[in-house]
Amino acid sequence: MVMESPASLWLSDAAGWLRLPFSDPITYFLLAISVALLLLALGILLWQIFRCCSQTYTTDTAQNTVNSGYLLRSYAKFSTAGNYSGTPSTTVENLELEASRMSRCLSVGSFPSQAGGELEEQAIPETVHGSLRFSLYYDQLQSSLVVTVLQARGLQGKNQSHSLQPFVRLRLMRAGPDGVEVGGVVDEECEGAARGLWTVLQQWQTRIVKDSCNPLFGDQFSCILQEEQLHHMTLRMEVRDFDKFSRHVVLGEVRVPLGRLKISYPLELQEDLQTPQKDHVGEVLLSLKFLPTSQRLEVGLLKISTLLTDETHTNITLFARISVQCNQCKLRHQKTSAVARCQVTVFNQVLVFSLPEFPLEQCKILVSVYETHAAGKPSKNLIGQLTVGKGRNSEDQHWSLMMRAVRQPIAKWHCLLI
Repeated sequence: MVMESPASLWLSDAAGWLRLPFSDPITYFLLAISVALLLLALGILLWQIFRCCSQTYTTDTAQNTVNSGYLLRSYAKFSTAGNYSGTPSTTVENLELEASRMSRCLSVGSFPSQAGGELEEQAIPETVHGSLRFSLYYDQLQSSLVVTVLQARGLQGKNQSHSLQPFVRLRLMRAGPDGVEVGGVVDEECEGAARGLWTVLQQWQTRIVKDSCNPLFGDQFSCILQEEQLHHMTLRMEVRDFDKFSRHVVLGEVRVPLGRLKISYPLELQEDLQTPQKDHVGEVLLSLKFLPTSQRLEVGLLKISTLLTDETHTNITLFARISVQCNQCKLRHQKTSAVARCQVTVFNQVLVFSLPEFPLEQCKILVSVYETHAAGKPSKNLIGQLTVGKGRNSEDQHWSLMMRAVRQPIAKWHCLLI
């Protein structure tokens, strides 16, 4: 009879206690999962170690590059001060060129404007080049006006090296009585605007043609219009250069008085582009109040007065977007609530802006008025804009009155232009 030692008995008991209560396939499967998780954890650890080492190397390299650039710049200044002649450092010149390019790219005027550049005043070139070819036709059977934009030729922008991306913005406008006083401003007081009060009935826009000074469009637009209304209608077509990150540049415009043309048959025309001109579309009663202690500016939108026509729908609302730019610092814009449109739309809403530190060398208040449809698909159309403020060498009359009467609201009518 073979007697087992106590040690062997203890080992057999321990093995029985450590045995898992699973079958062998399940035990091997759990073991495989454990090994896979261990390998995954090791892989993540090695990847983090590699990233840490690579970032340290990149930081050291960048620091060495900056130090070497600083040494080259210092050496260039030293050699210039000592009147030594030698080969200029191309590294220093490249750094200066890159710094000037970045300063231009980060200027205030280059920040993206929302809503496709409609929130800022449109840039206008000094000289206008090119022509626009289009066709007009009035269908008497269907009482509709058909406008076809065919082609633009000879377009030129400010920068000759910049490739143009032109498109055409069309506005069908109806003229009101001359010298009319809708709100508190007589038409003759609106400087820089075409004579008369206008109402925008329809707005269209062609597609954008990329990299072309002679773009072909072929876009057609139509609207229902009575024949007797043609005598009061003017078609305004603006050729613009699309800019995704800044303001669209107006390359020129063409105005066509429909009452002077016989368009009962298709009529094709080609007109030279003219210098763009604003149109008077209404008045805005604006209130300004300056609080010097708290360095705040209160802009109150009191009333908006526009002409209403038979084509104006009853479910249209108006709202305003007000932005302030002071000392090259653009403040956050604010919006008013929407109010149902009528001939004199009453808002009586005050928006407060915190201004930068005194003194205020430049300050511009831009008020943009939009119309929206209360029912249906949400969309907005720009009605008009106005600008109030002061520059370095000039000052608006409303701004001067506000600065003379500190802590007192000053209200004044302003022309709404588009």
